[in-house]
Amino acid sequence: MKNRYLYITLLAVMGFSTEIKSEEARPQSVPRLIINIVIDQLRTDYMEAFSPLYSDGGLKRLLNEGKVFVNASYPFMPVDRASAIAAIATGTTPYYNSIVGWRWLNRETLRPVGCVDDPQFTGIFTSEKVSPSGISTSSFGDELKVATGGKSLVYAIAPYSDAAILSAGHAGDAAFWIDDAQGEWCSSSYYQQTLPMWLQNYNSQQALARKINGISWDPLHEFSGAFNYFLQANSNNKPFKHKFSGDSRFLDFKESALINAEITDMAQYCIGHTGIGTDKIPDLLCLTYYAGTFGHQRVTDCQMELQDTYVRLDRELSKLMAYTDHFFGRNEVLYVVTSTGYNDVETSDYDSFRIPTGTFYMNRTANLMNMYMGAIWGQGNYVEATFRNHIFLNHKLLETKKISISEATSRAQEIVAMMSGVRNVYTSLQLLTSQNTQIERIRNAFHPERCGDVIIEVAPGWRILNEDTQQSELSIASFTPFPIIFCGSGMKAERIATPVTTDRIAPTLARTIRIRAPNACSSEPLF
Repeated sequence: MKNRYLYITLLAVMGFSTEIKSEEARPQSVPRLIINIVIDQLRTDYMEAFSPLYSDGGLKRLLNEGKVFVNASYPFMPVDRASAIAAIATGTTPYYNSIVGWRWLNRETLRPVGCVDDPQFTGIFTSEKVSPSGISTSSFGDELKVATGGKSLVYAIAPYSDAAILSAGHAGDAAFWIDDAQGEWCSSSYYQQTLPMWLQNYNSQQALARKINGISWDPLHEFSGAFNYFLQANSNNKPFKHKFSGDSRFLDFKESALINAEITDMAQYCIGHTGIGTDKIPDLLCLTYYAGTFGHQRVTDCQMELQDTYVRLDRELSKLMAYTDHFFGRNEVLYVVTSTGYNDVETSDYDSFRIPTGTFYMNRTANLMNMYMGAIWGQGNYVEATFRNHIFLNHKLLETKKISISEATSRAQEIVAMMSGVRNVYTSLQLLTSQNTQIERIRNAFHPERCGDVIIEVAPGWRILNEDTQQSELSIASFTPFPIIFCGSGMKAERIATPVTTDRIAPTLARTIRIRAPNACSSEPLF
């Protein structure tokens, strides 16, 4: 009898254990649609400061209902819009994905080129010839396409070609942006030979070109003029009013708060006319919004405009999420929101406040290096070009004179290190071979085919000037706070203070829908 009871008990325990394992093994639901939102120049401090002016359905909803990683950063520096979006899409740094910035110097022509420039593909409704061929690795969207045999839909919508194309990746169905000259939504023949009919209809009815003459930018909120977050109060708190005219009107519009409404309207139209997110196969929609200053001005010169930008951004996010809630259901869409992690560097009058500053002249440095190397190895044009803070050596001349790159860059490093304002000098070989973790962020931003042989880092507060082009950059080492937010699709609300990096977004999404991460992504998922 005892053995019988023992047998029954064992069967009951085994059955209960099997039930638990079966329950644990049951796959969680996969979102129908992932909406990956990158907000150019979004800052946590501004986002939180202007919250009294928000609705409940936009930024507040993301912060209250999402899994919020409050201390996000990029694992490389410097960062700009293009390198940031490429890093999010590929789950890796410029060292592997090759997108070192919006522009770089072509070593063969010694001319600057755009990160998505490609003369092989003509533009559709635009003169730009662009493609994603500059990306050296796969993206999350590419891997989604591979995993579903091409059945998943991948679209990208942005104000600019670089943001749209880098988001769409190699295998995306389409990338759309607004042409700077014509003010219409456009694309590249890389994706298709003509615009889809639904987009042609949208252009004919709602393109920016059809309505920009009647558009003016006024404060959205009645309290925008009275509410002021900034320490330095604006001397003129009167409501602003901006019109858009002239040859640069479409470009000016893209650098205003009003561009975000165009992105939302286009996203809704795309959802309603492409079938994206309507079946059980997960799809991806990549959107780029704007949260920078109007016309890249100083914050002190456009405080009211910046506040209104965040208020309007909140409204557009609320409108987008309300639309997808109605179209798909509240738990069928996963939102991923983050920032490009940089801000336009403001011109600072350090001299008048006796703060240490100075100017580092790239052309003078190149001439000095030519004289120095000429004294050692004989006259010659050893420095072939400079671009930003990069010095490009003449490899053919060095090869002719039987001088190794290692020796030439070492000599260059010696002479530049002695100059005023120089904080660090890095050589290409040093960045390729060094295991020094202290320069890891610099190394992650380096790519041997698209960066110089010598990279100069000046002290904070100093400016690097190219005398030929008059382009200058102010060195700022301060941190820009921004979050990574996952919201929707059953995501539990949580606020996480642990520092995280944006290259972990792609592997997190890959794990969420159970596909392979991008092929150069070695980072761990966030959860």
